[in-house]
Amino acid sequence: MQKEHLKMKDLPTTERPYEKLTTLGASNLSDAELLAVIIRVGTKDKHVVELMNSVLSEAGDGAGLVGLSRKSLEELMKIPGIGPVKASQLKCIMELAIRLAKQERKQKVRFNHPRSVAEYYMQEFRFKMREELLLIMLDTKGKLLKDTVISSGTINYSIVEPREVFVTAFQYHAVQIILLHNHPSGDPTPSTEDLMATKRIKEAGEIVGIELIDHIIIGDNQYVSLSERKLL
Repeated sequence: MQKEHLKMKDLPTTERPYEKLTTLGASNLSDAELLAVIIRVGTKDKHVVELMNSVLSEAGDGAGLVGLSRKSLEELMKIPGIGPVKASQLKCIMELAIRLAKQERKQKVRFNHPRSVAEYYMQEFRFKMREELLLIMLDTKGKLLKDTVISSGTINYSIVEPREVFVTAFQYHAVQIILLHNHPSGDPTPSTEDLMATKRIKEAGEIVGIELIDHIIIGDNQYVSLSERKLL
């Protein structure tokens, strides 16, 4: 007879995350226990809390939830006991956490201050392995209308044309825009191509009435603002 997967009810009552949450509150649960409440089912050899502890350990170098958030779906499925369903659940949990943190930070961003903008997007972009170009669109009061990736390039270079930028900007009725992209090398120093692309987009914006107020390049925990450097 095939052995069933261990379930939450197989744990002693005092160790069940549901009961601990009810009596002590969510803040008193460990990371593994919080994940276990959502994942619910372990494997044939491990109950779900033990499995989640293994997953957090497998995330790498004690990085825990941070390391877990960087794992791809394929990488998660390589962890013993994690199949497509559990991997998908974990990715969704991590994505919700990222969106919540981003939403909280967004309320504090001042889009007319390059450092504030860079710090808001830093964690999202500094670990990307390919260049991505983000278009940040603002209204007449400098409030965020929408941000969207409009170009994803090779490991070394992201190609963008002014038409792509302004078709999107018109769609959201933007009055001002900011460009932001990452350098996977970790060095945010603008390349010749970066400066040329910025010049083309700024000139096109002057023609159509949408102001390019900055182009920010993200490196490894550092940034360069072309506006601050007087390169716009």
